[in-house]
Amino acid sequence: MKMMPRVLLLLFTLSAMTMVFIAKCGLYIDSQVDPRDRSQQQTLKTRELFSAVIEENEKRHQAKVEELEARIQSLKASLVEERWQNQNLTKRVHILEGENETVRNISFSTANGTSFANFMKQNLQTAEILHGVEMKSEYEVFSFNRFTINRIFMVDPGLGKRVVEKPIGFKKKDLLEVISFGVSALNKEKSPTALRKYTASDFIEGVFRTEPTTGTHYELFYRNIDTSGSGQYSKVIVMRPFGPLIPVKSDSISTRQSWINMILPLKGRVDSFELFMRHFTETCIMKDEKVFLTIVYFGREGLEQVQKIVASTMAQFDFKNIKIVNLDEKFSRGRGLQIGALDWKGGDVVLFMCDVDIVFTVDFLERCRLNTERRKRVYYPIVFSLYNPHVVYSLHDQIIPPEKDQLMISKQTGFWRDFGYGMTCQFRSDFMKIKGFDEHITGWGGEDVALYKKYVRSEYIVVRATDPGIFHLWHEKVCDPNLSSDQYQGCIRSKALNEASHAQLGLLAFKDEVDIHRGYKRRMGERVSSYLSKQK
Repeated sequence: MKMMPRVLLLLFTLSAMTMVFIAKCGLYIDSQVDPRDRSQQQTLKTRELFSAVIEENEKRHQAKVEELEARIQSLKASLVEERWQNQNLTKRVHILEGENETVRNISFSTANGTSFANFMKQNLQTAEILHGVEMKSEYEVFSFNRFTINRIFMVDPGLGKRVVEKPIGFKKKDLLEVISFGVSALNKEKSPTALRKYTASDFIEGVFRTEPTTGTHYELFYRNIDTSGSGQYSKVIVMRPFGPLIPVKSDSISTRQSWINMILPLKGRVDSFELFMRHFTETCIMKDEKVFLTIVYFGREGLEQVQKIVASTMAQFDFKNIKIVNLDEKFSRGRGLQIGALDWKGGDVVLFMCDVDIVFTVDFLERCRLNTERRKRVYYPIVFSLYNPHVVYSLHDQIIPPEKDQLMISKQTGFWRDFGYGMTCQFRSDFMKIKGFDEHITGWGGEDVALYKKYVRSEYIVVRATDPGIFHLWHEKVCDPNLSSDQYQGCIRSKALNEASHAQLGLLAFKDEVDIHRGYKRRMGERVSSYLSKQK
């Protein structure tokens, strides 16, 4: 029994020592798990380190890529400029080859001995670019046209009456060259080692105007790439100066032996044809005397009347240069003109493709000859189209004058028919070479535009100009519902434009208000007259 306290004391002492040992040293369970946990922690740290390194490398790589892209864009802009200069230089060499000594020396001096450098300097000084120019009236101001990379907002809508258009052809080439030139000018001011340089994508918008004696003035606005935030721009002012007048070519032209074969497709419309023949007699038979008329008549209805009118004219004036070709088929203007050209057997001749509603002068026939050149030039006159005389003159309480007196060019009487390509003068050999009309087009319109496009897309020079010697007479137009959608819309558009001017149509729309005002003015006049008579 005496041993029990000692055993208990011994056990208690061992337990206490064990507890102290465990508290200080642990049970070594962690020693079996910690190495793996530490390995995982080290793996995570390694991954984080690699990710940071990769991210840093990607940032450096992206910065390098942006730097290289900026340099590539700058080199492209320089290449475009160099290419344009080389093209101009090549063209210049071709022009100078074979010309006279005056043209060969054009690069060094003008006709009066002034150097080109001084000439350009004088142009810049006289132009309203860096300073204002005193003018006599507001009508002398040349307004700017605004443009972006793909739109031009025009002050003068031109014959097409377009207020906004997509730049194509020469206009597109001009604006792209100017934008590229502005980019090059801005980049010349930057350091060669600059990370970011200007490109065409930095262009925002610009304005331009052309002064007839000095040149074209451009003002270009770009994003300022050296500053951040809104309201920061880079502006470049550019001028394309006109050079002095230089002789290019001098020729002698004779039209004495130049005959015209006038081709007239026709079906019905006998009254209009009778009027046409009166004009033809006065202009071609009695004055010009070098015109052959080929009438291509479709169908049999009205043919006999047409033949009688022609026979009467030929007998009365002893004129033999008229021929009628009859086609028993559906009317097609292109087909008629094609047959009229093929029917000619007298060698090469100038073809004038005409319509029954056209009136022309001797001066027009001469321009028809002057503006055509075999294998080189075709003439597409812009015809002056007369408005409805019943609208034009009745609105102003005027009597409709004789037809000859209606042939006046003014904004009240008509408009330039810029959308019409039916009247044209060209050599028969050129017409045959370009394969003439598309005979599959039937009915109203389309065939003339197709032929015009053939010439535009060829190496021929297309002379497209207003001509004050050719008129389109107003006539009632009926649009056939069987036409294709494009043809029908074109017919309706032509019908609307032919009726009257915008102002005249407005007067018709507000006719009631105009009549009320006239009545008011008449009553006031009567009251004044009555008052004055009483005073006497």
